[in-house]
Amino acid sequence: MKFFVDTADVDAIRELHELGMVDGVTTNPSLIAKSGRDIKEVTREICEMIPGPVSAETVALDADGMIAEGRELAKIADNITIKVPLTWEGLKACKVLTGEGRMVNVTLCFTANQALLAAKAGATFISPFVGRLDDINLDGMELIAEIREIYDNYDFSTEILTASIRTLNHMKQAALIGADVATAPPSVIKSMAAHPLTDKGLDGFLKDWAKTGQKIL
Repeated sequence: MKFFVDTADVDAIRELHELGMVDGVTTNPSLIAKSGRDIKEVTREICEMIPGPVSAETVALDADGMIAEGRELAKIADNITIKVPLTWEGLKACKVLTGEGRMVNVTLCFTANQALLAAKAGATFISPFVGRLDDINLDGMELIAEIREIYDNYDFSTEILTASIRTLNHMKQAALIGADVATAPPSVIKSMAAHPLTDKGLDGFLKDWAKTGQKIL
């Protein structure tokens, strides 16, 4: 499973990238706003650092506006993925932009039917928001499993990009189900390394080592 990092924090992206933990980046207007920087400037810096797909989101509501904004965003770098919402207008924009050979991430997906439409429209990525479904007492990971089954049934090339990840369990379940990509905040990706038994074991090893009075260096 590929890891995309869901942030516009360049320093956080760089740290994970240096460890080989970043295959791509997803941004949105909210994340750009948090960075306090110009959208084109910060997106260009991320694209120069990360060779994989970098999602940049359109803000227009009509297809023509999304297409125009998508073409402008695509000028930033060759690895830009244009992000459009899963609305009828967004699907129209997706069809045109993918027809031009551009990568498109169709976002804000909440049903398998929506994901099926996105695949038919030629989406490069579909972004189901599992955390937001969990927020309303629905099982977000069940949606990932449904999309995986549908896409496999018909051999769609659209990649499932599990989004709105909030927990370590989301990461594990996405991998078990067979999602192509998981996009998560840096904090979630880094916390995957943590376990209390790891800490306890390390503490024991160090105490035993101290008793020997030896040094490696």
